Amino acid sequence: MDRGRLRHDIGVSGGAPCCWLCERPLGRRIEWHHPLPRSRGGRGTVPLHPICHRAIHAQIGNAELARAYRDAAALRAHPGLARFLAWIAGKPPDFHAPTHGKR
Repeated sequence: MDRGRLRHDIGVSGGAPCCWLCERPLGRRIEWHHPLPRSRGGRGTVPLHPICHRAIHAQIGNAELARAYRDAAALRAHPGLARFLAWIAGKPPDFHAPTHGKR
């Protein structure tokens, strides 16, 4: 899990680590997201479900992430991600489905 990556403290929900975006408990697979993209000088990372990570990058480009979406609250307020979060809320931690881009 470490792989030498920099990261913020993992949020904890009921004693289990949780996803930075959806706040559901993390499953077996964890991906690390740079809130400030590496291409814009970001170094720190936060834990996400793979499907949550893909949803962020399918909806928002790196330039926009760097400009307006560096924190989880701002991402959760994004209309496309808000729909995704409402849909994913009841799914198990290791749930995965194809991720579609902007519509």
